[in-house]
This record gives sequence, structure tokens and C-alpha cells, in this order.
Amino acid sequence: MDADDLLGRARAAFLLACRLDVETAKPGNVSIASAGHGMQAAQFIDSAEAAAPALFARGARVGERILDAVTRTQRVAGCNTNLGIVLLVAPLAAALEPLNAAVSTASPLDAARWQTSVESVLSRLDVDDARAAYRAISLANPGGLGDTPEQSVHAPPTVGLREAMSLAAERDSIARQYVDGFAGIFGTGLDAIAKSHCSTTTGITLDVFLTFLGAWPDSHILRKHGAPVAQSVTREARERHVQWRGEHAARLDAWDAELKAQGVNPGTSADLSVATLFAAALLDPSRFMSERP
Repeated sequence: MDADDLLGRARAAFLLACRLDVETAKPGNVSIASAGHGMQAAQFIDSAEAAAPALFARGARVGERILDAVTRTQRVAGCNTNLGIVLLVAPLAAALEPLNAAVSTASPLDAARWQTSVESVLSRLDVDDARAAYRAISLANPGGLGDTPEQSVHAPPTVGLREAMSLAAERDSIARQYVDGFAGIFGTGLDAIAKSHCSTTTGITLDVFLTFLGAWPDSHILRKHGAPVAQSVTREARERHVQWRGEHAARLDAWDAELKAQGVNPGTSADLSVATLFAAALLDPSRFMSERP
């Protein structure tokens, strides 16, 4: 196995995860089958292609990866299609570099070793990473993200990126990953895939998405619509997930239309799903690449 093989496969796994995100009709999210929130599926595919070179740039700092990826995305999409995905994938990608030479057919990548490397990357994040990430967040201009009493993105940061994320961790699921070593991805997300009985990659994607949406209030909904709406969507996600698992024929189209009519977009749950699928596709490519042309 070539030294570059892991990083090459990681980029392919990322693009696959982003494609599954829009190939799967997820309630409230943009998909090939259902546009919404002023966006089309093609913008998300273009964004993934644009962001990939930055996210997997050899030797780049996490903050650099984030800023470059968001800058490239803005050029092709003109709106915020993937900030959450970029914030999640940048540390995951950076953590693969120290493992690149050690991973081989005889010693494959495993989740525990990857998460340990992620923790090491997170522990080294500094104020320069925070400055770059703040610039990226301001450029993407997501509603409400970064509006905090301390270390607001509208002012230069004075602490490292992980510490800045810790200030938002209680109310933002993506920030929480920086604090707890991506436990949501390596725990909740990968566990959902391991337990999924779905035979298709789109089925697995929907399983993961509904798991995240039903686990805790979606941060994007929370910022835009408040706690009562976010909590209501979480409760309904749990109920519909049980129905869907039991019947595997229950249609979610009506709920999708209802959420979009109300402007409710479970974007953070989708971002967490993409990061999970990226990790899963790299850890177990045979399960995810078999359907690909």
C-alpha cells in the first residue's frame, strides 16, 4: 500500500459521504429529490468538490483547512452549504496524516487509533487556528453561529480554537465535538451504522440522520427557531425513526414538505451524518463502495 493511499482514500470517502447526503431524501434537508431553503442539491456536490483539496491539503493546519475550504465553497456555491461539514472534517482529516505511514493491509485503520489521533490534533489547536476558523465562519455567515458573549466571531479571538469551541459546546453539537474528542461521530454515529439493518447506503444514511436528529435538539433549528421547535422536531424524529425501522415503508415525504414549508432545516444533524459517513466509508470501504459505479 502506497504512503499516499490512506489520504487518497480519505478524500474519496469524503466525496462519497457528501454525495450520499444529497442522494438520500432526509426530512427538512436538501436532496436530489427535493430542493429547499433556496438551495439545490448540485450546490452541495459542487461545494464538496471545491472543499476537498483544502480539507486534505498535506501539512495544513486545521484552521487553514477550514478557511480555505469555506473560501473555495463560497466561490462555487455563493452561500453556506457546508460550514458544519468543514468544521467537522478538518480535524478528522488532519488526524489521518500522522497515521498515514503506519496504516497498511496488515495494520488497517481502526476507529480507536483515529480518535486518539484526533484528540492529539485538538489538543494542539491554537489562536491562529481560531483566527482562521472565525474568518471562515464570518465568510459563510450562518445565522446566529458565533454570537456569544465571550469570543464572538465578530471580534478577534484571544484563545485557541478548542477553547473557543468549548464556550459554545452546551448549545452547539459541532462545537461539542471539539470538546469531547468527536465522541458524537465515533460513538453515536458509528454505533448507529453498526446497528443499522439497512442494506443500501442511502438507507444507512437516513438511519444515521434520524439517530442524530432524535438524540438531541438540532443546533441549526435551535439557533433559528428556538428550543420549543427544536425539541418538538427531536421528539417527532424519534417517533418517525421507530416507525420507519419497523415498517421500512413509512414515507417521510410529507414531513419533509412540512419542515421546508416552515423553513425548518435540521442542518446540524445532516453535518454530523456526513462526518460519520466519511469516517465509516474510510474504516469499512467494502460496505459503502459496493454500490458505487
